[in-house]
Amino acid sequence: MIEENSVSLEKRMSKLIIAVSIVIPVVVAALFFVKLRDFGFDVKPLTFLPPIYATINGLTAVVLVVAVMAVRRGNRKLHERLMKFAIGLSLSFLVMYVAYHMTSESTRFGDVDHDGQLSVEEIASVGKMRLVYFFILVTHILLSIAIIPMVLFTYVRALSERFDKHRKLGRITYPIWLYVAVTGVVVYLMISPYYA
Repeated sequence: MIEENSVSLEKRMSKLIIAVSIVIPVVVAALFFVKLRDFGFDVKPLTFLPPIYATINGLTAVVLVVAVMAVRRGNRKLHERLMKFAIGLSLSFLVMYVAYHMTSESTRFGDVDHDGQLSVEEIASVGKMRLVYFFILVTHILLSIAIIPMVLFTYVRALSERFDKHRKLGRITYPIWLYVAVTGVVVYLMISPYYA
């Protein structure tokens, strides 16, 4: 009976997880191009947010590592608390990221004079680092989309007390989530000299 309830919870949640996993990236992508001032809101750019959400990414990475260490040492309760905290950190990152991009112009890698345009000289000055930056950025973005359903399914399997399946998916989810968190910091450090 417990196994049936666990499977039932996972089945009930799967449609919601799939919906959330589609809606979040679509909404974030759409909001990336929407500026609040376009709708008559007189808002100042929230330029203070990038270092805060980069720090949140770094903290998420630390929390993930400590959470995995806790469960390996048999401290399931600490693991559970830390994983909930990591999910909360990721949600707060998402809110701040969207808020920043709805109030601020996008920054271009290599835009030394902060005019929003890249000259031939600016592109030449960053050289191959531009390719490195875009590789890290693109993998970060693609994996941040993929990690949404993975985290949610892993979490629901723990809630359902289907720990065998939770562990199996967690072994895949953990390194990807850790990569997304760490590369979020790297992307910020690489782009930060070009913020206006």
